[in-house]
Amino acid sequence: MEDNFQDFFTESRKLLNDYVEARLDLVRLQLSGRLANALGVFFSLIMASFLVFFIIIFLGMVVGFWMGSVTGSNALGFLISTLIFAVLLTLAILFRKKYIQRFIMDIILAAILKEEEPDSIENDINEQG
Repeated sequence: MEDNFQDFFTESRKLLNDYVEARLDLVRLQLSGRLANALGVFFSLIMASFLVFFIIIFLGMVVGFWMGSVTGSNALGFLISTLIFAVLLTLAILFRKKYIQRFIMDIILAAILKEEEPDSIENDINEQG
């Protein structure tokens, strides 16, 4: 009788250890998937920011030359272009928390907190096994 209880507890301890290890592996996989997704979104935002930066640079040159041809002086045209961008920079600094930071935080948090659909999880399990 004691052997049955001892075997039962030994077997239960093994099952509990296996269960805890499996849960830890599952949590690690979920966290790594979410982290990879968030990093992908983050680097996409960085690349988009670089592209926007170059667009703004070339747009500034176009506006500078255009205003230079309108005013007859390239220096005055680029001064006007610089003033326009200074005003835009001031507006961006003033509204950064309300619009820009909230927008970026929403995108990154949505990527991190995005739940996988149960059907896709079941399909992944069926494909592996």
